Amino acid sequence: MGNSSQQLLLPSRGEGIAGKLLMLIVAVLMCIGVVIVYSSGAGWAETKYSSSEYFLWRQLTFSVLGIMTILLVAQLDYHFFWKTSKIILLVSIILLTTLLALKAVGRISGAARWIGFGPLKFQVSDFAKYAIIFHFSRLISEKQSFIRDLNSSYYPLLTILMTVVSLVALEPNFSTASLIALVGFILMFIGGVNIRHLLATFSLLIPIAVVFAIAAPYRVARLLSFTSKDEKVISYQVVQALIGLGNGGLFGLGIGASKQRELYLPLSYNDFVFVVIGEEYGFVGGVVLIALFTGFFICGLIIAKHAPDNFGKYVASGITIAITLFAFINIAVACHLIPTTGVALPFISYGGTALLLNSLGVGILMSIARYKKKVIEKSVRSEVNERSAV
Repeated sequence: MGNSSQQLLLPSRGEGIAGKLLMLIVAVLMCIGVVIVYSSGAGWAETKYSSSEYFLWRQLTFSVLGIMTILLVAQLDYHFFWKTSKIILLVSIILLTTLLALKAVGRISGAARWIGFGPLKFQVSDFAKYAIIFHFSRLISEKQSFIRDLNSSYYPLLTILMTVVSLVALEPNFSTASLIALVGFILMFIGGVNIRHLLATFSLLIPIAVVFAIAAPYRVARLLSFTSKDEKVISYQVVQALIGLGNGGLFGLGIGASKQRELYLPLSYNDFVFVVIGEEYGFVGGVVLIALFTGFFICGLIIAKHAPDNFGKYVASGITIAITLFAFINIAVACHLIPTTGVALPFISYGGTALLLNSLGVGILMSIARYKKKVIEKSVRSEVNERSAV
């Protein structure tokens, strides 16, 4: 093959490596998740379910299902999510509205975040996050020729985003609503929306977000806990998290040796699972985990860069940014770098449906990488056939 054929093959080689490395990173993260969930949740499982292995078998089952999901979705043409993005968005809005309606009539007490029956429940905001990624990627692709227009481009995108974000915020789930909004705005920025429109929107939304944040006493308490140096004001959960990280030192206490997991640290197997990693594997273990998510981010962006079309580029960017953003927010909360939020650590925190949805996202990334390779191979074969005919 000539130079033009080699040029066609070069992008697939780099992207193919990124896809394989991405799969390896996710598999490692899931393995870490199974080990850490068992270590951090054994005491809680024994107390709540009379079996120290309850969380272990559930996390292992969902991790295996997650790997299967990735492999199956990777075989699909990712344009399936272009065709169904409107339906997925509509379903997410209906589910979010249903949750609020059930809460209004008293069928749900407290936060209205989960829907389903018995053990088959999932957090609707996780589904809504992917609905925004899919439909935004489609709309931004379709509107590329007039993406900077205010009325025909920006307002429709903003309306959809604010509808979903408002419904999630009203659950209430302010942290997840904020992160979904951030993912949506990043996609608009990548898609070429007028920056002045984004800045004007931020200038209006930030005061509204501040008012919403201080409207609930528990959110005010979290903010005071974060800004205060008084141990009496800092929340019990944050104090226990910092103790756990401090116990870990440089190399940690060893596998299964965490002290904070023994019913001292609430949600040690979920929102604060990074604390157990830091305590058992130390600073080195925490750095390794951060490196894995950084590698995930880089691989995802490589796949996005070499996507065969704008839809693939925006979907890959959105999935990569969303998963990485949630990971680093979780880690930052555990290290008391930002106020406490209820954000789980992707692929590691205990939870089945969140793991499966993130596995769906990884499968789509793999599909985009595979589709690019197929397009390149088809182009090369066509070129070879043309030269043979001549």
